[in-house]
Amino acid sequence: MGYLKQIDVENFKSWRGKQTFGPFKRFTCIIGTNGSGKSNVMDALGFVMGERASSLRVKQTKDLIHGAHVSKPVSRTASVTMRFCDDDDEETVFSRTISGDSSEYRVNGRQVTLARYTGELEKIGVVTKARNCLVFQGAVESIAMMNAKERTKMFERISSSFELANEYDTKLVALQEAKEDTQFHFNRKRAAAAEKKQIFKDKTEAEKYQALVEQLSESKLQLSLFQLYHKERVVNVLVESLREKQEAVAVKKSVVEEWEQSVKAQKKEHGRLSRELQKVEKEIKSQEETLSHQRPQYIRAKVNTSHHQHKAEEVHISLLKSQKQWAKKEQELQELETELAELEKAWRVYEREIEEQAAQRVEDVQLEEAQLERYKELKELARKKGAVLFQKAEKLHWEVKADQEKLEFDKRRKSEVEANIKHAKDHQDELNRRAEKLEEYAITSNKALDEQREQERSLGEMLERGRLRTLELNEELGVVVRELQNARIDSQENRRQHRRDEILESLRRLYPDVVYGRLMDLCQPIHKKYQLAVTKVFGHYMNAIVVSSAKVGHDCIQIIKEERAERETFLPIDNLDVKPLNERLREVRAAKMVVDVVQCSQNAPQLKRVVQFVCGNSLVCENLKDARHVAFDGPERLKTVSLDGTLFSKSGVISGGSVHLRYKARRWEEKDMNGLKERKEQLSAELRELIKLKRKEVELHQITAQVQGIQTRLKLQFESQRSRLNTQVEYEQEQLLKQRRLINKMEDSIKKEEDVIITLKEEEEKLLAAVDESQSKLFDLKNKEMEQKSYVNKAKAELDKRISGLQENSRELVKQQKEMISVETSLEHQRLCKHNLLLDCKIEGLPLTVLSGSLDDISDIQLDSESVSTSTQDIYVQEGQMVIDYSPLGDNLKRLIGEQQVTAQLEVLREKVSSMGRLIHVSKPPNMKALEKMIEVKDSFRGVVDAFETSASVAKKRHQEFEQVKARRFHRFSQCFEHVSVAISQIYKDLCKNDSAQATLSAENPDEPYLGGISYNCVAPGKRFMAMDNLSGGEKSIAALALVFAIHSFRPAPFFVLDEVDAALDNTNIGKVTSFIREQSRNNFQVIVISLKEEFYSRSDALLGVFSEFDDCISSHLLSLDLSPYPLNDENGKEREMDVM
Repeated sequence: MGYLKQIDVENFKSWRGKQTFGPFKRFTCIIGTNGSGKSNVMDALGFVMGERASSLRVKQTKDLIHGAHVSKPVSRTASVTMRFCDDDDEETVFSRTISGDSSEYRVNGRQVTLARYTGELEKIGVVTKARNCLVFQGAVESIAMMNAKERTKMFERISSSFELANEYDTKLVALQEAKEDTQFHFNRKRAAAAEKKQIFKDKTEAEKYQALVEQLSESKLQLSLFQLYHKERVVNVLVESLREKQEAVAVKKSVVEEWEQSVKAQKKEHGRLSRELQKVEKEIKSQEETLSHQRPQYIRAKVNTSHHQHKAEEVHISLLKSQKQWAKKEQELQELETELAELEKAWRVYEREIEEQAAQRVEDVQLEEAQLERYKELKELARKKGAVLFQKAEKLHWEVKADQEKLEFDKRRKSEVEANIKHAKDHQDELNRRAEKLEEYAITSNKALDEQREQERSLGEMLERGRLRTLELNEELGVVVRELQNARIDSQENRRQHRRDEILESLRRLYPDVVYGRLMDLCQPIHKKYQLAVTKVFGHYMNAIVVSSAKVGHDCIQIIKEERAERETFLPIDNLDVKPLNERLREVRAAKMVVDVVQCSQNAPQLKRVVQFVCGNSLVCENLKDARHVAFDGPERLKTVSLDGTLFSKSGVISGGSVHLRYKARRWEEKDMNGLKERKEQLSAELRELIKLKRKEVELHQITAQVQGIQTRLKLQFESQRSRLNTQVEYEQEQLLKQRRLINKMEDSIKKEEDVIITLKEEEEKLLAAVDESQSKLFDLKNKEMEQKSYVNKAKAELDKRISGLQENSRELVKQQKEMISVETSLEHQRLCKHNLLLDCKIEGLPLTVLSGSLDDISDIQLDSESVSTSTQDIYVQEGQMVIDYSPLGDNLKRLIGEQQVTAQLEVLREKVSSMGRLIHVSKPPNMKALEKMIEVKDSFRGVVDAFETSASVAKKRHQEFEQVKARRFHRFSQCFEHVSVAISQIYKDLCKNDSAQATLSAENPDEPYLGGISYNCVAPGKRFMAMDNLSGGEKSIAALALVFAIHSFRPAPFFVLDEVDAALDNTNIGKVTSFIREQSRNNFQVIVISLKEEFYSRSDALLGVFSEFDDCISSHLLSLDLSPYPLNDENGKEREMDVM
């Protein structure tokens, strides 16, 4: 089996100087970081195998020299040498060197041509044009995305059938041209034969045609004479009728003219009366406009007068109110002064009482000297600042209140006066009550002070007891919380489990006596050490819900479906197939039966049947060794489980414990911790109550502050009351002064308004007189208008009567004129018909005999848009003087008088002429020159037959040549396609590691598959059929790789180089592809893969590591590692561990 030994490069792309790649193993991977130069190894292989520069990611060959891409080539040449060993280990060296813009090719050191070079490569199985050993980067993805046509082009390249494409197209065009030429000569031959046959028919048809023409001429003559004879008779009748109609129209015209003169005179009279009426209407309109202008002026003057009168009344009322208010303010000022004197007297009494109480408190409360001094300072400061601020607040309050009262006075003066009277009475009562309240407040404050001090003492004792109880509860709560944290149950709860518990509670409420609960809640291991083992044996039954019967289970399932909850497992007690226990197993040493280590709830003794069903004859052992021994080393296999959760099944399957198993086992601990959780909640609730009690301490401080506040408020109350009364006295005096000035101003305003009212009344009387005069003139004009309208209506009635008589006579005249025009039109039509008949006889050359006149004088008539021209009338007169010989016309045709008889006979003659004309029209006129053309047609026919036979011979020859090329192309393509179609199915199954995988190739054009597309469909394991576009990225890559390996199997090269074909694969697919490639590299061909994924290259036989350095440009270097000393552990599928020093 041949293989690629190594590659030597010199100054090629990123590889500077001479460097060697290899030696290559059966499965070699090239690895390295992005941009290090891995793909340049692929380009070097393509270069030495004869690929063009465009396929190597450069524009020109010289760009492949190291440093050329930065315009700093290190040399004028670059070379790549490939060393290949055949089955006998005989080495063949292929070398390609860049020389200027061209390349030199050498085999074993001897320069050869490109054709010889590619020939030598084909001998070892490398086909450059087919690229049967190179898969460049991105090729797998592009193959996966190919459409049917692109897939066909790929198969043509692989099978080399594209080499025959140009010859195929040339032969096809030549064949089509030959067929077209043959068809052309065949059509000429058929046309010549038809022409020859037609010549023999022309003579007979000519004789028949001439006889028909003569019969038609005779029939046309009879028809024309019949029409002319009866047209002359109709014309004579119409001429007489026209003369009578013209006389009647002339008489009626004179009558109509008399009526027109009468109507014209009446219209003139009616117009004169209408103009007089319009004049009167114009005067009325003018007078109405004057009146409409005067009325608004009068109304405005009247409204203005009323406004000033109302305004004067309002000012007068305001004056009276202001005077009353001024008197009221004086009275209030006297009352405030009296109240102020009483308040000062009460204040002095209160100060004496305070001093006495302070002396008594000094005996009970002993303060330090510094605290006493500080208290006096703060007390004095509070008194001063409080008094000043309270005075300002009282002053602002009264100012705001005064502004509001003024605003209400402006809006509602009457209501305000009544409100002020009531307010004054209320204020007086309030002052009386205030004095009484001050005495009551002093007594109440002293009593409240004693109560607050007693409450302060009791709260202090209560807070001390609460503090001690809080310390005890915190200590006990800490112990409970630490136990719960050790059990780690809080972190295990989640919303999903909570939802399932809610569903279970709902079922237990619906079926309280038949739904018992979950199995794990109804039983528990007898000791904690058995929790993992019991959890493992219970398995999925651990969370199963135990019910009494199968019917209850079905009802519960229906409810869960309706609630759309998670699926649950139910264990109906009456429907369980419980096998009897093997009592001998209780005697097994180092083991216990699982049913014996599970303790059921005392409230549900029937659960022993459920536990026996779930556990069966399972045994639990102390350790893994005992469990294995009991399970497999006895006379029969038993189902055992160790305390760490490792289960040994009778079938030999061993399943170990896991994190999930330990997580499930903690559910047993949750049950034990429920009591702790409840205790925690009780302690927390009691602690919260104590915290509420501690808030009483704040209340105690508040009570103390209230005691001090009561004393301070009593003093401030007297001071604020005195300040308020002083401020109010000052404010009332100021308001009295403002009220006096307002009264003076109102008296001046009243006097001015009275003067304005007198002036406005005079102007109002003048405007009223002008309005009355205008209304009188308007009344006279309207009376005159009504009289004039009656004259106009009478004239209009007379005019309508005369117009009606004129219209009646006009209608009769129009009717007679229409009758006359109808007769003229009929006469004109008949004359025109006669003229057309004569003209037709002249044109058709009928043998019509004319006794007087001539048919040569008949000419075509030109009609204008209005009437017949003078020349036309002359023609009609000339035709009327013409005498025609009607002797050829039979007497029976002349004697016809009735119009119906004439019309019926005319139709008979026309039908006869028409039928003969149709017969002549259908009969094609014969070719009179047929005999002369007979000889010419025979010679032409003979030449056409010879040309047809020649073209048919050429077409047959070209068809044979085309079929030969077609067969060769079909053979090449179908040989490749059939091989790949057969191979791809097994390759795809090997790649997927599943015999259910399917891959099929089908040609859209089975006869010539290279002209149509190729469909590629895959069915991935465990999935239904889908189009390639709907497969995932990894599935597409596997399908594309299967196609690549199948194509490679058609012309297998001794080695196969792939560039990053694992880019779109996940770890699972990478393992499958790697296993397939390893198998192929052992049995069929050498594989070299450029890869970035450790899961892939870690399973190769050797690694070539590429790394780069940067000087003027990137320079790549190589490291190699033989992985043969590190065999893969094929038993468990783990990757080898590499220890590279």
